[in-house]
Amino acid sequence: MKFLDLTKVYIRSGSGGGGCSSFRREKFVEYGGPDGGDGGRGGDVWAEAVDGLNTLIDFRYQQHFFAKNGTPGMGRQRTGADGDDIILRVPVGTEILDEDEETVIADLTTIGERVLLAKGGNGGWGNLRFKTSTNQAPNRANPGQEGIERTIWLRLKLIADAGLLGLPNAGKSTFLAATSNARPKIADYPFTTLHPNLGVVGVDEVEFVIADIPGLIEGAHEGRGLGVLFLGHVERCSVLLHLVDGTADDPMEDWRTIIGELEAYGGALADKPRVTVLNKIDALDDEERAFLRDEMEAVTGGEVMLMSGVTREGVTEVLRALRARIDADRLRHRTAEDEAEEDAPWRP
Repeated sequence: MKFLDLTKVYIRSGSGGGGCSSFRREKFVEYGGPDGGDGGRGGDVWAEAVDGLNTLIDFRYQQHFFAKNGTPGMGRQRTGADGDDIILRVPVGTEILDEDEETVIADLTTIGERVLLAKGGNGGWGNLRFKTSTNQAPNRANPGQEGIERTIWLRLKLIADAGLLGLPNAGKSTFLAATSNARPKIADYPFTTLHPNLGVVGVDEVEFVIADIPGLIEGAHEGRGLGVLFLGHVERCSVLLHLVDGTADDPMEDWRTIIGELEAYGGALADKPRVTVLNKIDALDDEERAFLRDEMEAVTGGEVMLMSGVTREGVTEVLRALRARIDADRLRHRTAEDEAEEDAPWRP
């Protein structure tokens, strides 16, 4: 299945059916009267987050979604049938944007969450509705209300607990393959990862999800390489795992490059908790490891961990560090929700 995380779709709700203008014509009934029924309501357009999807590829082959119109009313006080609704089934984590690609209409982050995108038109009234004591034979009926037509964008942001960052060939895919059942492409040339990958990793009998995105290069925020096209997939993560190639010519400069791209991307991404790891230490001796670690800690101003995704040296310690920050983030959100519930007014 191909990966697609941004697509444009065209939607239209159903129009309401027209009301009916009709009069009774029955044998042995001296006085007739109006009996036109109302038109049916047009169908709505909904979006729903469902389980089992992790791409928007289905919307590449169908971009137009039109709900059914309501049927007109009929005589004998018969109301027209309502039009069928239409539901856009999207993966969890899908953002729905307006046509300008900036205004967020909805953010579907839980399974079963639904949002109304276009409401169907009301059905028109039949002439029976207009009967009064002074106008007992009205000959008017309303047309149905027109449906709503709009263009929207669907943007998928994967739901993951931790996100992998680094330059191309920093060892992100190797780390994901070594710690989970994911099988990303691994090769000795840059940009082997062309779309995000998800893997479920476990440490100390606790599991969490890691997202691997294509590598960034200097100038990615200006569109170089794969740009920052996939950075949105780590916006929801609780912690970022920043892998730095320990065999690079200047690991400190590589670290500055990624941090600069995060700051240029904007938002809260640069302020997220980060675990900085010097990778590929299997190619370094003890003296080189100690020297590079001290240099990196002086530049980053924080702890730098050592790891080798190939030999799995230091992998467990890195996973434990990620888990600790994920647990802290979940506790912070739970505390904020509890405080919001306490501040809410009491309701019987």
